[in-house]
Amino acid sequence: MNNSFLSGMVLLLVNFLVASAVSAATPEIQIEIRDHLFYPSTVEVPANQKVRLFIINNDPTPEEFESYELNREKVIPGNGKTVIFIGPLPPGEYPFFGEFFPKTAQGKVVAK
Repeated sequence: MNNSFLSGMVLLLVNFLVASAVSAATPEIQIEIRDHLFYPSTVEVPANQKVRLFIINNDPTPEEFESYELNREKVIPGNGKTVIFIGPLPPGEYPFFGEFFPKTAQGKVVAK
C-alpha cells in the first residue's frame, strides 16, 4: 500500500471517531405529544450546550413544534417522529407551543 492511501484511511478513521464523539456528547431529550399536550411540558437542558430534541407525535393528527425564542418550527406528522437541535442556550426559559393546538400544546425548555 502506498503512503497516500494509508494517510487517507487514517484521516477517514479520525473524522469518523471525532464525529461519533461529538454525536455521543450531544444530550438528547425526548418529548411526546399525546392528546395535543407535550409530555413532559417542561424539559431541563444544560446551558451553553447543543441539545437534540427527539419529538414523538402519538396523536393521529399533525402538530407543529413552534418557538419564537428558540427560533424553531417544524411540523411533526400524525404518529410521526422528528429531531430538532437547539442551543447552545444561555441560562433561561424558552417557551414552545403546538401551532395547530396552541391552547393545550404548551411547554418550555429551561436551560440551567
